[in-house]
Amino acid sequence: MTLPAFDTAAIKKAATPQLVLDTIRDALIAHAEGRTSVPPPLHMDFPEADGDCHVKAGWITGAADFTVKIATGFYGNPRLGLPSNHGLVCVVSARTGQVRALLDDQGLLTAWRTAAAGALITHAMARPTAATLAVFGTGEQARLQASWLAKLRPVGMVLVHGRNPHKANALCDELNARGLNARPASAQEAAEADMIITTTPATAPVLDATQVREGSHVTGIGTDMPHKNELPPALFHRARLIATDDHAQCLDHGDFGHAVRAGAAAQDGDIAAGLLLKAPVDRPDTAITVADLTGVGALDAALASAVLGQLLR
Repeated sequence: MTLPAFDTAAIKKAATPQLVLDTIRDALIAHAEGRTSVPPPLHMDFPEADGDCHVKAGWITGAADFTVKIATGFYGNPRLGLPSNHGLVCVVSARTGQVRALLDDQGLLTAWRTAAAGALITHAMARPTAATLAVFGTGEQARLQASWLAKLRPVGMVLVHGRNPHKANALCDELNARGLNARPASAQEAAEADMIITTTPATAPVLDATQVREGSHVTGIGTDMPHKNELPPALFHRARLIATDDHAQCLDHGDFGHAVRAGAAAQDGDIAAGLLLKAPVDRPDTAITVADLTGVGALDAALASAVLGQLLR
């Protein structure tokens, strides 16, 4: 028997934005309600190649499948003419243990899962009137976060801050071509936006907490290993509401964990992000809110299973 394998082209046709958003929303809620099985992720670091690898597994209670996913990020690859991210997903029957299919997505589903989670949480936690978005970072995820958030709410201006001016300008050109209004910005100007999403592999905070305005929302998605750090502990100290996609993971290797160890946030000072997707968030207009997303294997499982269902139709 030949194991079914699907390439990126087939996956792109099957995984519509609405399917991804609906699946990730439901999976975040399921995880928040304790209806998932998610072992601790495996991390490997390759400092000489400026790369890292994550192996994540997950299952939503009652689902027909579980998944094991390999995702890599090698950040010097663009200099070699290669994409930074790669990976594949193995879909396994939760009833027989047989491998059902391989999704050779080259990291696409991880990117879309991350984009959907970031957009959903940012939309839920930001003020209804928030319009200006700042992205820290100039890579694929910065583009996706801006594009996917715009599917959920009007985005009036996208401020792009990156270390490389050429890449910041290029991302702005791409976002403008997609119908958004984008321009490069300094770190201070970006930190003053209504909504801020950080999408970098940084090992030290990329913004100054004192520059974040009252009423702003900040989502960090890049701190997925212990040595990474995007958001300063002082930002969590200022926050009225802190959400995490997985409490234990964010304590172990998220920005929330850095804040707790610095004494800037209480260990039990967060709420599950999925719970905030079930009902409108109760937040004063002057409150600062923060979301720390480290990536949950159950979301990968749900998305891979949904996409495979479309592929096998």
